[in-house]
Order: sequence, then C-alpha cells, then structure tokens
Amino acid sequence: MIDEVKVFVKSGDGGDGMIHFRREKFVPRGGPDGGDGGHGGDVVLVVNPKLSTLSNFQHRAHFSAQPGGRGGANNRTGASASHYLIEVPPGTVVRDEASGALLGDLVNANDRLIVAKGGRGGRGNTRFKSASHQAPRYAEKGMPSEERWLRLELKLIADVGLVGMPNAGKSTLLSVISNARPKIASYPFTTLEPNLGVVRYDDRDLVVADIPGLIEGAHEGVGLGHAFLRHVQRTRLLVHLLNGENPDPLADYNQINIELALYDEKLGEKPQIVVFNKMDLPDAQERWPQVQAALKQRGVQPLAISAATQDNVQTLIREMFRMIDALPDEPVTIAEVPIYELPEDEFAFEISRDEDGTFRVTGKRIERAAAMTYWDYDEAIARFQTVLETLGITKALEAAGVEVGDTVFIGDFELEWTE
Repeated sequence: MIDEVKVFVKSGDGGDGMIHFRREKFVPRGGPDGGDGGHGGDVVLVVNPKLSTLSNFQHRAHFSAQPGGRGGANNRTGASASHYLIEVPPGTVVRDEASGALLGDLVNANDRLIVAKGGRGGRGNTRFKSASHQAPRYAEKGMPSEERWLRLELKLIADVGLVGMPNAGKSTLLSVISNARPKIASYPFTTLEPNLGVVRYDDRDLVVADIPGLIEGAHEGVGLGHAFLRHVQRTRLLVHLLNGENPDPLADYNQINIELALYDEKLGEKPQIVVFNKMDLPDAQERWPQVQAALKQRGVQPLAISAATQDNVQTLIREMFRMIDALPDEPVTIAEVPIYELPEDEFAFEISRDEDGTFRVTGKRIERAAAMTYWDYDEAIARFQTVLETLGITKALEAAGVEVGDTVFIGDFELEWTE
C-alpha cells in the first residue's frame, strides 16, 4: 500500500483586467469599459471514502488548475476557472514539504482542503474611474498563482489495531475474524503493509487493521517503524497479540509497549486486549500458565486463543465489541491542530543588496503587485510607485542607500530607481 507521497500543486493565475474604452458611433468620448479578469482555479483536496490508499499518486505527481479568463470590453468579466479537485482517501494528513507545517487532517467523507488558492482576477480600467480621473489608461494583470510541494501521509482509520511482533499471527487472526484476505506466510516480516478487515457481530461491525510488525528502534524509523506507528495512532483499541511459539513472549510484550510510548505518549495509554496466540502448539500450551500469571501480576487479564484452529476466537470478538462500547466517543484527531487556511504575512518584505550594488526586494504582497502591473503604461507604473510608498518600501530602500539610476529587483522584474 502506498501511504506516503509527494505531490506538486499549482493553482490558476487570475485573468488580466482589460484596458478598453467605449467605441460607439456618435459617442466620441466613450468612457472606460474594460472588464475584470476571472479568478484562477483553486487546487482542492477532497476525501473520497471509496479510496483506501495513495496509489493514485504513484504515477502522477503534478496537478495544475486552469487560469481565469481575461476581462473583455463592455465591462465583461472574464470566466472564472473551475476548482481542480484531487481525491484522497480518508485519513490523509497534508503537510507543506518545504516547512513540514501541518496544513490539514482529512478524515471524513467530502472533507475539503484548499492547498493552493487561485489568483484573483485583475481589475479592468473601469474600476479606476473617478470624478478626477475619467479616463484611466491602466488596469491590473491577474494575481499570480500559488504553487508548492506537498507531502501526503495516510493514517488508516480503524476501530481496532492488531499489534505485535513479526509472525505473531496477526494476519491469520484478521483472516479468521473478518472478510479480509491478507497474504500469510510462516516467516518474519510477512506483512509489509497494513490490511483492513470488517468484523461483524450481532448486526454490528468494527474495522480492524492488521499493522506491520515492529522491531526494536521503530520509533526512530528503523525498519517499518514509522509506517507502522502512523497507522496505529488513529485506532481506539489495540489487540496486542503475543506469539506463544516465541521463547520469551513477555519480552516481546514489553518491547511493543516501549516502542508505542516512545513514538507517541498517547499510544502507550491506548486500551489493549492482550492475546496469547498459537495455543494449538505444545510449546505455547506449556508457556501459557507462566505468561498468564506474570501478566496478571501487572494487572493485565490476558486471553489465550489459537487463530489457526479458531479456538476461543469468538470470545475475543465479543471482548473487542464490549471494550469499544465502553470507550467514550472521541473525535478522530492528531496531536497538532489542523490549519485549513493558508497563512501568509501580506505586508512583510525584506530588502537586500547584492555584491554588484543592485537591490532586491522580496515579499508576497509587493511581488504580487509587481506581477499584476502593466509595465507598458505610465499610469500603471505610477500606481505601482504608490504601492511602494504605502507599504513603506520606498523609505526602506532610501534608508538602505538606494540612489537614482540604481537597479532594483522586485520578484522577476528589474527596475531602475528614479525620483
């Protein structure tokens, strides 16, 4: 199962506003009638409950929305682009690849998260008409698109997680108690990916996940560590399966609990049903009394079963439903608080000076304004100069020593500083 991918998303540019004046017979001085550009499309992640993996992204990692249409004459607004919807399975955690910041935790069917906002359409010259300025010869270009790399992580959403050391019999147990048909073999590390099954009892059902076995150091990402522990986080109840064939099942029990707690303190506190498996084997039958006594001393009431012969398996199923019913209802969340808006500091900027004496201004607001300016029109350039003054960039450049004739880079644009 593909449970972690990187994808690139790019929203649509806003459509350019239009510079246009009415041209009608007998109307020699028609006023401005350039329309606004349309909005660019957003890129939106949406939960499709029919999906269970991120395998759709294995062969495609780039997604781009369409730009907005250009404004037209007669105050016609350009067409806004449709949103680009990307379907993801329930349990998808979305992070910004560059910063690692959490953007959203998509759990429920049809949950949506905007990961790249489409550019606003530029305003046509009609918008700039005023009592003192009847014929503005400038408009705005559309706002540039947003683009970013995302990291998508899948955390299975299951009621019960089967945990235990490799070859404890989790896959066999899941196949016995549910409709799942996982691959089963008698060697360590058989299950390299989680399997889901539905357990039904008295017209009710539980979703159970058989999760890959742990090895020492899993909390540090050794082996299958993080892949295992990420999926365990969402479960409400753990069935901790001990391999009765192993020489020291108690050591295995301790190791699993240590790894859970080291990765996430709350994992170590999740309720557990401790199950001693493989009671069909003589070695397990011999070890059972000692293991049972030792666990009872710790306040744990273990249950002995044989998944292979299904001995006492129905008792385990009833206990799973009983414990789930006893647990308080809790919303499915992760430790961090999901952020559903893309934060940005609109007015922040920085000024630097290169070795060749040129100045460079960076900042979302001012770079966006530069990209939206029609540089072929003097009035548009004058308006951009007003933006520089309003944001405090003019004073900051003067304080940094800018002089007439110096080169100033703003985003992708090279400008010459003038009075």
